[in-house]
Amino acid sequence: MTGAVPAPGTGGAARWGAPDPELRDAVAALLDTVGDGVLPIVQAGDPVLRTPAAPYTGQLGDVLPRLVEVMRRTMHAAPGVGLAAPQVGIGLAIAVVEDRGAPDDPRERTPLPFRVLVNPDYAPVDGPGGPERAPFFEGCLSVAGWQAVVARHRGVRLTGQDVTGAPVDEVLVGWPARIVQHETDHLRGELYLDHAEPRSLTSTENLLRYWAASPDPAPAAAALGFPLG
Repeated sequence: MTGAVPAPGTGGAARWGAPDPELRDAVAALLDTVGDGVLPIVQAGDPVLRTPAAPYTGQLGDVLPRLVEVMRRTMHAAPGVGLAAPQVGIGLAIAVVEDRGAPDDPRERTPLPFRVLVNPDYAPVDGPGGPERAPFFEGCLSVAGWQAVVARHRGVRLTGQDVTGAPVDEVLVGWPARIVQHETDHLRGELYLDHAEPRSLTSTENLLRYWAASPDPAPAAAALGFPLG
């Protein structure tokens, strides 16, 4: 997803199962090509983005921390606030996220410290009045140059594992919840465009030209003729 932290730890690797030697070596070879650099980001139209990622069970062994670090650098360089493994051509259910946040942002853009999501899933969390959805413009590093309005769950319960294999179960609200939904959808073979209002699609250039004054999508909805819901 578009938008200085400690390096990810490597402790707890014993929680995972045995590596897959062929896949481990293939990913290691890919990482060797970039060294301390970044990986190219796969763009829409590549089948890897439309194929549900395989659950991570330990296939990469000692290569996992290297992959996570390269994904972290790639996300920062883009720049973005999330990156899923299929976006760098690896069909495993792994993603990295991080957002420094923005005070007083109406999108509830609270800081999201760097973290690794392994086999993530989410379910909506209702507000006091029932289900809540928040429509905002959203972009994707794999759909470069475009943005569209997506009405996402304002709050979600995130489950899955962390980089060590330890279980994760927590509630996120606002922009962090949106980031988690976006990256988890990638691991399901989905793009944000699958959930967007088609008439809201705009180039990033036009988003900045016409709608940069506020993240509120209401003026764009009125001008472009799409519903907010």
